[in-house]
Amino acid sequence: MTLRLTENEFDHISQGYDPVASRSGSIHSDCYLDARFLDVEREQVFHRTWQFVCHEEKLREPGSYVAGDVQGQSIFVARDSDGELRAFYNVCRHRGHELLSGEGQVSAITCPYHAWVYNLDGSLRRARRSELIENFCKADNRLTPIQVETFCHLIFVNLDADAVSLAQQSGDLGKEVLSYAPDLGNLTFAHRLTYRLKANWKAVVDNFLECYHCPVAHKDFVTLVEMDTYKVRTHGIYSSHMAKAGRSDNQAYAVEGASVTDHAVWYLWPNTTLMRYPGRGNFMVWRFIPVGPEETYEEFDFFFESTPPTDIEMEAIGFIDTVLQPEDINLVESVQRGMRTPAFNQGRYMVDPKGSGMSEHGVHHFHGLILDAYRRACEP
Repeated sequence: MTLRLTENEFDHISQGYDPVASRSGSIHSDCYLDARFLDVEREQVFHRTWQFVCHEEKLREPGSYVAGDVQGQSIFVARDSDGELRAFYNVCRHRGHELLSGEGQVSAITCPYHAWVYNLDGSLRRARRSELIENFCKADNRLTPIQVETFCHLIFVNLDADAVSLAQQSGDLGKEVLSYAPDLGNLTFAHRLTYRLKANWKAVVDNFLECYHCPVAHKDFVTLVEMDTYKVRTHGIYSSHMAKAGRSDNQAYAVEGASVTDHAVWYLWPNTTLMRYPGRGNFMVWRFIPVGPEETYEEFDFFFESTPPTDIEMEAIGFIDTVLQPEDINLVESVQRGMRTPAFNQGRYMVDPKGSGMSEHGVHHFHGLILDAYRRACEP
């Protein structure tokens, strides 16, 4: 069933938004509270966009697989016996049971319910006792494929069969990422942080996309970068957030002798961020996953030159986990509570014409993409 918004609903949540950030108000707080908008987002945003699965290292060998979920849709990605990367809905064609869980290595896929067996290319190899029924055709019972793409050594899937490739949609993003992280293909998964927040996923993204709040709420973070070098640029379905590493001592990472000297962050529509911090070779993928209209699950994966992380790398992870994240969680949960009151439904973007990190034009860019998705839900 396709969910629709009425023109009146769209006008209500977009009233005051202007394509020019410096004269625009934000989208209405109802988008952060009403479950109806999250239902529309699942259809119009998450089921139509490229969603991160894992680093390619997990799927290099034939038979390797990773199972996951895209907003209620169970999927898996596998490397078949010919070395081709494939993705499918994670559902048996017999009675709908899920086929795989977690990650691992298999030579074939056997349904744990009735033991139908599938090849890694999705074809049905065997269905027990199918020779006893009429007109049974193996070719009619292939697994249902979905789009999969390796982008900057990272694996993404898209449930929209007509979606343009991520490489094409994202313009220069791949070139930018690999210019800052040319070793990304050689890095290995080393650590994961997870959080559950009592806030809408968009409030979490909003907070991530601006550093106007940083000097106020992140006293330690502003020592990590040279704030006068912090620039935010928006491009199609992504934005870049770049700064030089701070030159003084700080709580998060050592800058002396570091092979990486830039704080490089990219936001990829709708809910993925890619990061490279000063220090040894590293990369991070951070996802904001809606659980409900006022609950978000965060998953933060760290990739380093080796595993386990070094003591210095664990200090950096500890800073994120015990200092930066608690500060941000308190901020967005407070915003969510404030949105429930009748005293707030919309605010202004504070915009710096020079595009500094203190500007909120990245949030405006994100809200424009959200409104484009809502607008699609109004089309007949």
